[in-house]
Amino acid sequence: MPVFHRAFSLSFAAALACTAMAAQPALARQNGQARDELADLINAYRSAPGSCAGRAALPAAPLAKEPALARLRIGAGTFLEPALKRAGYPADLAEMISVTGPEDAQAALAAIRDKHCGRLLSGEFAAVGTARFGNDWQIILAHPLVYPALPDPAQLSQELLARVNAARAAPRTCGDQAFGAAPPLTWNEALAQAALGHSLDMATKRYHAHKEPGGSEPPERATRAGYRWTRVGENIASGQQSVTQVVSDWLGSPGHCANIMNPAFTEMGAAYAVNPANENRTPYWTQMFGRP
Repeated sequence: MPVFHRAFSLSFAAALACTAMAAQPALARQNGQARDELADLINAYRSAPGSCAGRAALPAAPLAKEPALARLRIGAGTFLEPALKRAGYPADLAEMISVTGPEDAQAALAAIRDKHCGRLLSGEFAAVGTARFGNDWQIILAHPLVYPALPDPAQLSQELLARVNAARAAPRTCGDQAFGAAPPLTWNEALAQAALGHSLDMATKRYHAHKEPGGSEPPERATRAGYRWTRVGENIASGQQSVTQVVSDWLGSPGHCANIMNPAFTEMGAAYAVNPANENRTPYWTQMFGRP
């Protein structure tokens, strides 16, 4: 999750390689609906594994039986995760296990259990789907892509300002630069609007930089938003899914940390933006500091 900072003053001269093919897996049916027998057996094994690779194994939570995972037939020459996304199941983690020869689901589990018990019992996965094509068995384990639960923009100012001021309230070392405690910042709506404009631009154009493709930089954006400044600074970041995470990442980076702790700044504004067309719903964050 990259983070960048910039400060200015009046002296600023400035997972498995495998083609998703349409296929009809052989599934038993129960009450008119497909029943994934092998997935049931995998969950039964997870509930009472006994051992794995010669060692005692703890039970694992059951996996959700996901029809989208059972509808695909993965052939040679494609990547599993893009195939799942095209099937309507975007995943941040996916793995396929295959075996040829077993005549039924119990034999299929027996054929893979010892070799793949670590994956079958892994807590990283949340869903499973299996399919049989003749004597070929396919098991897909996956964890769905979870989009960030970001704060309501109306609450962002309170939460982010509180965390930044809590950081400023105590001495801190940013890289090799020591800072004493600094007075709290106050929220400035003009800086927040400048921050929002830059976050929207980054999210829309999918870049991550202080300088916009059209040439605009933080001092210009602050002025354009109506902020009359003697000093201005900016932190940016992308990918963080909460205020806590983005502030933590900024404080862990010397340049960003220095902007947060700089006693010359007296005001701040911040915003994030997400482009709905971005498949990962990546948040782009901008934090602007100023001194009128």
